[in-house]
Formats: sequence, structure tokens, C-alpha cells
Amino acid sequence: MPKPLLDRSFFDRSVHEVAPELIGAMLVFGGSGGVIVEVEAYHHTDPAAHSYRGRTPRNAIMFGPPGFAYVYRSYGIHWCLNFVCEGEGSASAVLIRALQPTEGIGAMRRRRGLKDDRLLCSGPGRVCEALGVTGAVNGLPLAPPWFTLCPRGSEPEIVIGPRIGISVGLDHQWRYGLKGSPFLSKPFAGMRSRVSSGARP
Repeated sequence: MPKPLLDRSFFDRSVHEVAPELIGAMLVFGGSGGVIVEVEAYHHTDPAAHSYRGRTPRNAIMFGPPGFAYVYRSYGIHWCLNFVCEGEGSASAVLIRALQPTEGIGAMRRRRGLKDDRLLCSGPGRVCEALGVTGAVNGLPLAPPWFTLCPRGSEPEIVIGPRIGISVGLDHQWRYGLKGSPFLSKPFAGMRSRVSSGARP
């Protein structure tokens, strides 16, 4: 029996509901992927969000309907994959920060030029390089034939903490990770808080 897929209705909710529920879900793109173990939420009222100052050619996908990929280049070097959430015009998204590789590992090793599976997808730039995600993916639906997204089978233990690599919005505890995962981009040092599925921090 085919596995159920996350459809657009899953993303048509608050980014604070979607983000923690993505932990433990399966993400596959082009035959490569794995279990999502770390994400960050970005809301349009958040000064760290690309949409905070309004619509631009770069962030236009964020202002469209939910359930689409928003891909941008960070610091002119690394591609970053985001899932657009909430209703059209809400301009909120979830950044995919890390995966536990399970599918197409050989291809991911070749793209990344290393054999340490723990480092294949431990960071947003590494995720995109491993999966072969580039700016050409920006605006694609989060659905077959491009993406395969399957819901998690059970509710995992989730740790939360401040987001990484930003200079504003540091008071928001909007980074979510799978507790104890060795595939996180960085550990949640000193973070003891945990949330249940769908709970807003």
C-alpha cells in the first residue's frame, strides 16, 4: 500500500504548527533524502524573515499559496530549502536545516564529496547540496514528481531553542530538533524545553 503524503492542507496552517510536525517526517527529492531532524520557523512578523519588509522578486514565492518550495542562496554561496506555510499572502516558511540520510545515500555522498553520513545533510546548505536542490527548484510544489513528503509514523521528542545564523529575532525559540539525533547541524546545548506536536512555543 502506498505511503500517505503530506498535501497542501498540511502546510495551510500556522508555521508554528507545521514546523514541529515536520520533525520525523520523510523528505525525498530526486531519489535522495531522509528523515527531517531539524527545522526553523520564520513568520512574516519576525524581523529575521525574508518577508518582513514586504514582497520582492527574491521572496515572492513566500507570498503565494502554501505547499511550495522557497529556495534562496545564503551569503551568495549555499542554497537553502524552505517550505511555504499558512494562507496565500501570509509569507511564512519553514527552513529545512538537517536530515538523517536514508534514501539515495550514494548519490548524496558523490554530491557532497564525503563518506561521513552524519555530515551529509547536517545544515541547510548541506541539505541542498546533498539533494541537488538549486535555485531552479524555487517555486516547485512540495508534491510528486518533484518532492515526496511522508508524515512521521509516531510523535518524536522535540527540543527547541533559538535559531542559528541570524542577528535579529533571537528571542524566539523557533528552532526545532529531534532529541538526541546525531544528524543535527548543531546541538541544542543547554536547551531543556520540549514541545508536543503542533504546540506553539
